[in-house]
Amino acid sequence: MDLFVAPLPDSKDTKAAAIHASNIQLSARYTFQNFVIGKSNELAAAAAQAAAAAPGKVYNPLFLYGQTGLGKTHLMQAIAHEILSKSPELRLCFVATEQFTNELVTAIQTRTTAAFRRRYREVDLLLVDDVHFLKRTEATQEEFFHTFNALYEAGRQIVLTSDRPPGEIPGLEARLVSRFQWGMVADIEPPDLEHRIAILQNKAHLDHLELTIPDDVIQFIAHHVWSSVRELEGSIIRLLAYASLKHMPVSIELAREALRDKLKPGSDDADLTTARLSVATIQAATAQEWGVTIDGLCSKSRTKHLTIPRQTAMYLIRELLGLQLVEIGAAFGGRDHSTVIHSLEKVLELTASPDYKRRIDSLRENLRQLPR
Repeated sequence: MDLFVAPLPDSKDTKAAAIHASNIQLSARYTFQNFVIGKSNELAAAAAQAAAAAPGKVYNPLFLYGQTGLGKTHLMQAIAHEILSKSPELRLCFVATEQFTNELVTAIQTRTTAAFRRRYREVDLLLVDDVHFLKRTEATQEEFFHTFNALYEAGRQIVLTSDRPPGEIPGLEARLVSRFQWGMVADIEPPDLEHRIAILQNKAHLDHLELTIPDDVIQFIAHHVWSSVRELEGSIIRLLAYASLKHMPVSIELAREALRDKLKPGSDDADLTTARLSVATIQAATAQEWGVTIDGLCSKSRTKHLTIPRQTAMYLIRELLGLQLVEIGAAFGGRDHSTVIHSLEKVLELTASPDYKRRIDSLRENLRQLPR
């Protein structure tokens, strides 16, 4: 998605046209007012608000990263909305990295690279989604490097999103990694239970569904759907469609039926209480507590939102089941014993934090109640 607004003559009519044109491809719902802040995204939200309040002066560039569907694009567009509400005459470009690459290829083929460069290097605000795709071609990285430099040196605000931090994007040139880290790098993690409830309540309020979706259904969805904000909101849409199709009021029983393929294995409290203590149940309970998936715990990803629950699960398996280090490593994607040792040591360090200690103590107590 791309948006470019050229400066217009200063008149009421043309200024109104500029405001309309500037927002035509921005979602009206992606504003700061509609962004639900919790522990998982409070740093990113604060940085985005600061960048919008003083574009090009603080947190430039602003680099937001996290899994798909957690609100990176929402925050990026919220910055645009805020800046344009104060200065609608500013030139804005909102583009996905794939489109940037495609336009560059076309410009090279048609010998219009000068126009391409003007298009991107003369804007006041550049928003680039999914910069992890820059790893694909050297030509794109070269062009983006010079575009970045031109805007940065001119004091123009740059906002970037990615599914991982700059240093973990494979194939990304060191000079780009360095520049992406010049400003502010903020991560967005999956929301915890309280945050998920708040997100669902906010969606119900925005869509005037308070009387349609009971609080106990919101609680049920928040407990059982936890991979992303997008999946949470999608669950509401699916539930309403299912209720309409069945001509039935929204209830927990209906939600269980409508969302049966979305309910994560081991995420149901009843399932955990009737299960036996094992590697699988410890992984499931830990994944549920941190709002991640078991597949994520066993993946090769080393992002913060996965490493802490992964290390926690390893520690609890060692403590509650007494497995050998090699066995624990094998249960997490074939990691070696040294990685497990590091995880055990890291958890001991983390327990110095009262919040983390309370969290792991509660999880441990719940697991100890399971039969062996």
